[in-house]
Amino acid sequence: MKTIYLVRHGQTDYNLRGIVQGSGVDASLNHTGETQARHFYRHYKDTNFDVVLTSVLKRSWETVQGFIDDGIPWEKHIDINEICWGSHEGKAGTKESIAEYKRVKDEWAAGELDGRIGGGESARELNERLQRFITHLSDRPEDKLLICSHGRAMCALVTLMMGRPISMMNELVHHNLGLWIGELQPDGLYKFSLQNDRTHIPEPLTLGKW
Repeated sequence: MKTIYLVRHGQTDYNLRGIVQGSGVDASLNHTGETQARHFYRHYKDTNFDVVLTSVLKRSWETVQGFIDDGIPWEKHIDINEICWGSHEGKAGTKESIAEYKRVKDEWAAGELDGRIGGGESARELNERLQRFITHLSDRPEDKLLICSHGRAMCALVTLMMGRPISMMNELVHHNLGLWIGELQPDGLYKFSLQNDRTHIPEPLTLGKW
């Protein structure tokens, strides 16, 4: 049975400072993020993953560097990059930008998928590339895959893997190094036995969810 271990990247200074990253900011992990990643590696290093899949953004592959260093085959996939937040990227939230973020998120939840935050990527465009990645996963021969992606992208990805419409993605949240474990079912959907789990990280390192 195909099993995926889907984890969000570790903390960056942008996360810590409340600055929007998105797909246009290629930030590295900070010290806390590196420490989170080491704890994750120590906890799951004997899982015998067949392959590691990450986005093309370095905070994703830095998070799973320990597994890559072990010689596990590694591929980068742009389809699991974070969503593009347009003009908001690289900036701290303002009263106006936060209001826009909430308004467009509410539109997405109502099924209006063409709204763009900061003129960036729409939920419809995000849906298209993530569906493409899900199809790619189903075609892969490996049984146990480690995947590292990003908060908003993962909200949408897990929602779609469950067979739900992307309009429901606001119901999920992903903390830094939060892990989801899903098994592919005969109907082509994934059943998740672990959801946003961070028991592999000591409590002082679990601060900051964005």
